[in-house]
Order: sequence, then C-alpha cells, then structure tokens
Amino acid sequence: MAGEEFRRLRAHLLASAQGEVLELGLGTGLNLPHYPEGIMALHAVDPATLLPQIVATRSARVSFPVYFQQQTAEVLPYPNGRFDYVVSTWTLCTISDPVRALREVGRVLKPEGSFLFLEHGRSDDQKIATWQDRLNPIQNVIGCGCNLNRQIDRLIIQSGLAIVHLDRFSMQGVPRFAGAMYCGTASRYN
Repeated sequence: MAGEEFRRLRAHLLASAQGEVLELGLGTGLNLPHYPEGIMALHAVDPATLLPQIVATRSARVSFPVYFQQQTAEVLPYPNGRFDYVVSTWTLCTISDPVRALREVGRVLKPEGSFLFLEHGRSDDQKIATWQDRLNPIQNVIGCGCNLNRQIDRLIIQSGLAIVHLDRFSMQGVPRFAGAMYCGTASRYN
C-alpha cells in the first residue's frame, strides 16, 4: 500500500486537512508524509501497534506532534466536537462495527468538521460484486479481517453522517475485486 498510486491518492485526499486531526487506523504511518502544512496535531487510534520503530521514524519527520493510542474506533477516547478532521484510509474494511465507529466519528467532529475517507469496497459492477461476495470469507482470513464487499457510502449514511462529496472509481494496478474505491468527504448533520 506504499506504491505510487496509493501515495497519489493519499496526498489528494489529505490536501484539505488542517487543525486538529484524528486518524483511524494509523497502521505503519503511511499517511504521515502526505499531511499538508496547517496540521496542529495528529491523534491516531489503531487496535494494533504495527512496526513501532517505523511509525516513530515517520512521526519524527513531520512538523506536527503525533499522539497514538492503541484503541478501537468503536469507542473513541475523545470529547465531543474535538476534531476539525477525521481521516480513514483503507480502514473501514477491517473495523468490526463500522457504523458504530462512524457514529463516533460524528461525535468527535466539530460541527463544521469533515470526515475524509478513502476506502475500497463493494463494486457497482454486479459481476465483480458477486466475486467479492465469493472471495470475502477467504479475504477476511488472509487479510486480517478485511472485507471486500462493504458498501462504504451506505455505512456512512447509516451512521448519521452526510456525504458531501463522493468519487467512485476502479484503482489502477489493483485487481478489480479489491479496487472498487470510495473517496470523499462527509460531515455531521447539524
């Protein structure tokens, strides 16, 4: 997930982020170099601590403080209305209860805040979606809980967030069953 197209998509998504930001699923910190100037602090949650030395090195290279908590996204340890932006990249596929996590996103966002998301999910092409359904049990095991067939837009709407902008496309260089992308912005209903 560190290839050129992944980097381009990350940079495009994160270009508008500023202020206090929360990232769901920090992983190994691949988003860190793509955050623009204007980030005051990045808070991140992830249920796993992956390659802590790499995360520390990547965190040391950015101009803002990075605060990490080993925590699931379903119960965020932050007060209501804390963040200007919440970010999720290729994370909603593995969260056990994505609607609950997205409700938490809405809770911790400031009223004028934005949720930036870049996720793979269920294809609009029925043939590909059928293959996603067939392959999902296998992917769930080998991909550490990753689901190929989640309808990301529906999950966001079910959580009570409002989709402001959504791009759907097939990611280049990725097998079609795993490359149906959802990229966009959502906000709280005020």
